Amino acid sequence: MPLSVLTSEPYNLALGDSVFAQIVAINFYGEGGISVAGNGATCVLVPSPPTSLMNNGAITNDNRIGFSWINGPSTGGRPILDY
Repeated sequence: MPLSVLTSEPYNLALGDSVFAQIVAINFYGEGGISVAGNGATCVLVPSPPTSLMNNGAITNDNRIGFSWINGPSTGGRPILDY
C-alpha cells in the first residue's frame, strides 16, 4: 500500500507512526485465517541527499576530513544525524 494512502483518510498516520497490520492470504482455495496483528513497519520517507557538501576546515586534519552540508528537501520525517 502506498504511503500516501496511509497518511490520508481514513488512516491519517503521521510520519514516524507505527503501522499495525493483520494479513489474510487468498489463493485459489479461498481465504486463510487472519494473522496476529504485527508492528514491523514505520511510516518514513527516504531522505534526500545533502546539498552544498563542503570541507569543514575547522575539524579537518591529517587524520580526518570534516564536512558540512545542507539537508536535502526531504529529511524522511526525522532529523538527519549524519551521512
